[in-house]
Amino acid sequence: MKAWKLVSGILSIIIFFIVMLQSCAAGVVDAINDEGGTSGGAGFIVGFLMLAGGITSIATKGSTGKGGDVALMIMFGAAALIGITCAGIYADLVIWGFWCLINAVLALVSMKRK
Repeated sequence: MKAWKLVSGILSIIIFFIVMLQSCAAGVVDAINDEGGTSGGAGFIVGFLMLAGGITSIATKGSTGKGGDVALMIMFGAAALIGITCAGIYADLVIWGFWCLINAVLALVSMKRK
């Protein structure tokens, strides 16, 4: 599972930058439409949770304890929940939410294997 944590962490950090750029655009569109959309703000939250999860994933790749996996499940699980439910006009947020869901499930598998 070391390889998964390293690859997942690097990809999550890279995807963070994409999510943040898209969230800025979605936030501007939400402001222009003035309909009370929240997909830009939800994208920021998902992005920062993905960044924190990616850093934690890389930092705990060699760990033998279960604490890092629990932290990954919480961070990626919260990002998945927010991303999937709060997409609004920002449809790509669902894709990033499913990426976070996959990471949360793999963190659970990693914890069960220890």
